[in-house]
This record gives sequence, C-alpha cells and structure tokens, in this order.
Amino acid sequence: MMWDRLSWRTRMNWVKWSFSSRYRRSSVALGKVDSLLTGSLSSPVTSLWSRVLEGASIPGSSAMDSGVAEGAGKVYIDGNMLAVKALAAAGVETMYGVVGIPVTSLATYAMKVGIKFIAFRNEQSAGYAASAAGYLTGKPGVLLTVSGPGCVHGLAGLSNAMINTWPLVMISGSCTQKDIGKGDFQELDQMEAVKPFVKYSGKASQISEVPEVVSKAFQVALEDQPGGTYIDLPSDVLHENISVEEAEKLLAGVKAAKPMFSRELECHCSESDIQEALSLLHKAEKPLVVFGKGAALSRAEGAIKQFVERSGIPFLATPMGKGVISDTHHLSAGAARSLALRESDVALVIGARLNWLLHFGEPPQWSDSVKFILVNTSKEEMELRRPAVKLVGDARMVMTELNKQWKDSPFSLGDKHPWVEKLKNKASDSVEKMAARLKQDVVPFNFLTPLRIIRNAISSLGSPTPILVSEGANTMDIGRTVFQQLEPRTRLDAGTWGTMGIGMGYSIAAAVESPGRLVVAVEGDSGFGFSGFELETIVRYNLPIVVIIFNNDGVYGGDRRTPEDKEGPLKDFPAPTSFIPCARYDKVMEAFGGSGYFVKEPKELESAVNEAFASKKPALINVRIDPFAGSESGRMHHKN
Repeated sequence: MMWDRLSWRTRMNWVKWSFSSRYRRSSVALGKVDSLLTGSLSSPVTSLWSRVLEGASIPGSSAMDSGVAEGAGKVYIDGNMLAVKALAAAGVETMYGVVGIPVTSLATYAMKVGIKFIAFRNEQSAGYAASAAGYLTGKPGVLLTVSGPGCVHGLAGLSNAMINTWPLVMISGSCTQKDIGKGDFQELDQMEAVKPFVKYSGKASQISEVPEVVSKAFQVALEDQPGGTYIDLPSDVLHENISVEEAEKLLAGVKAAKPMFSRELECHCSESDIQEALSLLHKAEKPLVVFGKGAALSRAEGAIKQFVERSGIPFLATPMGKGVISDTHHLSAGAARSLALRESDVALVIGARLNWLLHFGEPPQWSDSVKFILVNTSKEEMELRRPAVKLVGDARMVMTELNKQWKDSPFSLGDKHPWVEKLKNKASDSVEKMAARLKQDVVPFNFLTPLRIIRNAISSLGSPTPILVSEGANTMDIGRTVFQQLEPRTRLDAGTWGTMGIGMGYSIAAAVESPGRLVVAVEGDSGFGFSGFELETIVRYNLPIVVIIFNNDGVYGGDRRTPEDKEGPLKDFPAPTSFIPCARYDKVMEAFGGSGYFVKEPKELESAVNEAFASKKPALINVRIDPFAGSESGRMHHKN
C-alpha cells in the first residue's frame, strides 16, 4: 500500500511504532510519542512528524524508497511533493486544470501546501482560465493537465496566452521515460507539441531537476514580452524520491515570480527617443493616444492618464484596453473612433499591436501620412511596423519616462483646440444617436434592448464595477459599443485571436482572482456552448458569476439560409448554423444547483438581472433574442 493512500490514523499508528522502536535508545518513550502526535510536546522530532503528514516518506515502511538503509533516519518526499513545494516557492497561489494520470497526487499535494486547485471539466477552459489569471494578476497563471490528450487540449490556453502576450505556465504529466517509443499510455512528444506556443519548455528527466525547471519556467514567462512556458513532468520522476535535506537545498534556488507591476522593468528606449516622441506629438495638429490590453497588463493606467490629462490629447482604447482610462472621460474619442483614426497625424500607440484590431495602421481607416510612435515590449513588432519612433519597453516604465521628460517641454491642446472640439462634437452626435436607439423597447428582443437593461443594472452597482466577460459575434461586437468600462482590467473578451469558448474559463478566473467581485458573462449562445458544462464548476465553487445568454437559436442567428441554399438531398437537414430552437440553458444551471431565469420581456429581464446581481451567487439568465436580429459574422461579414 502506498504511503499517500494510508489514512491519518494509520499513519499515526505507524509513526508511533516506528519512533518508539527506532528511538528507544535515545529515550523517546511511547508516552512522548503520543504527545508528539497530538502536538502537545515540543521536540526536534515534531518537524519530522509534520513532514510525514505532508506526504513525506520514511525509510523502512512499506511506503518507502528502496535502497535506503533501515534506521538511517532520513525523511523522503516524492516528485509530486517536490513539484508543489517548488510551485509554492515560485509564488503560486492558484492552479487551474483537470486531474488524472499521472498528476492527481500533484493536485492533491498542492492543496496540502496551500495552493488552491480549481478543477475544471475540460482542459481548454482551464487553460483559458489560467491565461486570464496571468492577465489579471500580472503573475503567470498555472495550468495543470494530464499527459497526451490532456496536453493537447491544454494547447488552447497556451496558444491563447502566446497571442495575447499573457504570462502562463502549463504543467503536464508525461509517460514513463523508459517506455518512450513503445506506445506507452498517452505517449506523446509533448516538448515538440508545445514548441510553437512557448518561450521556454523544460523537462525534468530526474527528480533533482524539478525545482530548476519550475523556477526557470516562471521567470521566462515574465521576461521581456510575457507569454507561455511549459514544464514536462514524466510519471517516473513524479514517483521518484529525494531526501528532505536535499530537496530543501534545491528549493532554495527557486525564485518567487513577482507580479509584473511590482518589478523594476527596464525601459530600453533612450532619452533621445523619448524627446523625439514628445517633439513629434508637440508639433502634431491632430495627435491621438491609443492603448490596448498590454497597457492594462503592465498597470500603466496611472501614467497614461497623467500624460493624457497633461497633454490634452484625445484617446482611444482597443476592446480590452477599455477602462485603462474611463470610457466616460472627457477626452475619450471612443464614440468618434473612425474619425479619430482617419484624421490623426501622429498616433502614440501604447501596449497594442497594429494588427487587424487597429486595421494594421493602414489606409483607408488610417491616413496614409500618419506617423506612429509605438510603445511595446516586442522588438519584432517594431521591425514589422517600422514606426516613426520606437519606444521599446514595458508600457508603465516608458510612460513614466515620458511624463518625467514632458516637464522639460510641456504642451497642452486645451479643450478649445480645433481637433479636440471636432472629436467631441462627433462623439456627442454618435452618443445621442445611440441613446435614441437604446431608448426603444424592442420585442421580440433585438440586441440593443437587453444590452441597455444589463448596462443600466451594472451601472447601478457602483464601484468596484463588475468584471465583464463577453464572447459571441453580435453579442460581443454590439455590446462593446453599449457597455462602458470605468476601471482597468474589467473587460475580458475574445481578444487578439477572436477566440470563441473563452467565456466560462475567463469568468471563473476573474471570480477566483478577484474575490468577492461580481462577474457578469454576456454570451452568445454559440460562444457559450464551447464551455457550457463549466456551469457545474461555477456552482461547485459557489462563484459570484452571472451568465447571461443571448439565445437566438444558433451561430449568428440559426437557420438563415435562402431558398436557393435549401436545395439538394439534405435540404431538410439542420443548417450548419442552427441549434435547437429556444433551448433552455437556464434549466441546465438549475440542474447543477444554481439559479436559472428564462426571459422574453424587458420587465422580466430587469427583474432577473437585479435579483441575480444582488445575490452574487451562480445564476444563468436565458434571454430570448429574435433569430433575425444582428448580422452574420457580426462585424466580420466581409471575411465569411
């Protein structure tokens, strides 16, 4: 019988017998052993006992290693315990994942040393949760998977971290090393599988290598441009044993991973680069500040707000950059986005890439003569875009330097500047038009009516504002223009990759990493379906998550085929975009023990959101939407 399977009482009895027999010559009497077990006696042996309870092994028992002499007096731990102690030393507080062969003991031991393990139903969702945790905390999120297929499923989260440049460490068990190439259980070259998605991958081929691999994975995940790293722990290594004394020496070398915002990060740009950027902005007639989720990740909100308010330059945020400065700020040009992009002559882009979300920085959305000042950790991004000024470094550090040097040559556009007034007028006009559309109660629901009701309910809660998670084509795209983000890192959506299926994982991470804060997930029915069974996870951990599903019968809106498309031998087969009409997702939540609501009318929705928000308990609101509201592919119709 393995030691870690023995009951608490059995362990106590064994230690009692072992100590009384082994240490009889050193006058450790049976009565004193009883006192040690109950914690009522102070002795050097007490530390030995505490280690035993943590899962350590003692030579001479049926659970011990072979090759250790009886009576040697050494305490041993296995690879699982060494790994979790290394993780604890690296500063890990929470892990996300799915257990099974060969990592179940690792997750169990993690809980014993104080690391929360959030057990998911699928590694994909767990991976999305871990990647979001990295974004929200500034420290690497941690994903644990089983070997083979589990590792493959985990690649979703690992690749998501890579493309969003979020710190993540994925840990997978792997097959026994001596059986590689023989067709072992769940055998896969996992080091090769993860290669396209990581900055570093390390395999502990023996137990003594575990702490070093763990330490390096966490440090590299945070270096320069954040991203994913990978730790491979073979099954045989997890079952190896090492003395506590040797383990402690190895663990002493593990460095704690500090959050990005608490680290002294480098600003790789020179003073002349800073001055060139300030000069360009000063001379500009229509300057613009644009920031993205990279600015939110680095906690640059204070420095950016200071610069914007000093200079008077209008700003725009990318979808997940919303809230770095409140959407309600008087210099926000969000409601005049097209005009701001089209006419700006100098754009300071902070923590955002000139990818598809910003139209590649190219005409016709941008002026062909616009000059870009890029603030980014990625040297590759600089080489690709070739901006007028390259400010390589962490957004918070670079903006701090800009503010310092701004004092030497201050400037401010002022509220009456023609460019500022032009954007304000356009934004005011757009807001008025949207307000008129939002004011209407449309039944059957379009997207705007329920979005307005949800927005008003969120606004009534005050600060701290809930964390909003959003996915789905129309639901996410239209919602972005309706919801206002007042605080940083309060919007999580499909991100750079436009990934569907992130909703439940992101929501769980947001609730876990921001204890007590309400999380509101506004989901399209298609996006929700990717990870819907994680409702059970939400209920199991009693998380304050309210899931609101915009149910329009399918992808984009169910069966929208023209009569010409409904021809051929399969004309009566369900359309590729259609789901079961009027599906009762609320009943699924109720089946798990949460609260479910099914609504078709404005008053019903108002009542449901107010009740669910107030309870801060797991809830799902199933909102019936007109299947013909919205458009195919949302705002990406030209690509489908």
